[in-house]
Amino acid sequence: MTIARVTAESWGASILKEMYPFIHLGHFNLPTFGLMLWLAAVAAAFVVDRGFRRAHIEADAVGIVAITVVAGIVGAKLWHVLDTPSDFRELGWRVLYDSAGFAWYGGLVFGIAALAFQGWWAKIGILRMLDLAAPAAAVSYGIGRIGCFLSGDGCYGLPTKLPWGMSFPNGIDPTIVRVHPTPLYEMVAGLVIGWWLWRRGGKPRATGAILGQYLILSGLARFLVEFIRRNPKIILGLSNAQLASAGAALVGVVLVWWASTRPAEKLESMPDAVGKPA
Repeated sequence: MTIARVTAESWGASILKEMYPFIHLGHFNLPTFGLMLWLAAVAAAFVVDRGFRRAHIEADAVGIVAITVVAGIVGAKLWHVLDTPSDFRELGWRVLYDSAGFAWYGGLVFGIAALAFQGWWAKIGILRMLDLAAPAAAVSYGIGRIGCFLSGDGCYGLPTKLPWGMSFPNGIDPTIVRVHPTPLYEMVAGLVIGWWLWRRGGKPRATGAILGQYLILSGLARFLVEFIRRNPKIILGLSNAQLASAGAALVGVVLVWWASTRPAEKLESMPDAVGKPA
């Protein structure tokens, strides 16, 4: 066994000692997933607010993100119920209030719908609003995955002998087998994608280009990580999430192509918008 492997396994073991689905504060149990979801929303509000400032838009970033987060949670839970009806048969309506069981694509669809409506309502523009929110969506997704990792909610990967493989004995969905810590992979992907989109958003580009890049990059990241996830395969050896990822990436390619046929706009040349309360 190499020194690098021993070091990695020791690092993983030390993390596992602090890995709990709840933080116990007296008689109150604070879910770590909920805590990271809150931090993800705060980060998203900060990034959206900075994007509004950079684009000279006066709008309530906190209110917009709050509505979008609620819509995303509802969508993620409903998608999970539709995707895994066995949970509903086992738990009944309690599955809607369970701290585990969220599907990212349900959150994506409902979140996009909420942003689109608010972009129209605030007279910012639907595609423009989605462009501005794309970096925040990627960053908040990455932070949210930390919550999945800490709580051990079962979204980890297949068994592995790689030195950074981890077990989740104290998780909501525990396992003593060393598996791929896929939430950490997705955390890194989300933060890197968010950084890239933020940099691209500060350069001249046509409306819809940032959203298209977000759909391509996030779809590709999720498509690849699904190969080492435990999700069941349904068609052509692909999981439901991979099919949704491929669809999202395809829409992104079309958006990027469409944006490439339109003239690029500088931030200073974009019309200002004064948002209504969202």
